[in-house]
Amino acid sequence: MSRLQIPFDTWVLVADGRKALLLRNATDEIRPDLKVLKVIEQPDNPRTAEHGTDRPGRVVDSASGRRSAVEQTDWHDLAERDFAAGVTDEMERHRRDGDFSKLVVVAPARTLAEFRQRFSKELHATVMAELDKDLTKHPVHEIERLLTQN
Repeated sequence: MSRLQIPFDTWVLVADGRKALLLRNATDEIRPDLKVLKVIEQPDNPRTAEHGTDRPGRVVDSASGRRSAVEQTDWHDLAERDFAAGVTDEMERHRRDGDFSKLVVVAPARTLAEFRQRFSKELHATVMAELDKDLTKHPVHEIERLLTQN
């Protein structure tokens, strides 16, 4: 990966399906200094077995009489999608308020796909870089290093 240039006052969204960090570069692109603006965390999601005890349903085709199983709901996947929607709403609000004009998005592929799908055209226009990485568990100084290393 080549060195990512993060200009002064650029926001960096580091997210996965359960946690998001909103960071802002407080210096120039030569020596970025990312400052934490906000940490957003998803509330604990219980095990799938605790969401319900019913077995997945079955469907009967009235024409042929064939029966087929219905896939069990993946509650964790739904929670991650809801979390991405909440983070998107937060980013849209900050964009409308004029809090940032440039954005770098760092997230695993699945979360990046959710953001791409949910971001408005105006929010997409502020995105200057997207990186397929999961850095939410790293300290901020390590995120700086990983984003700007040669």
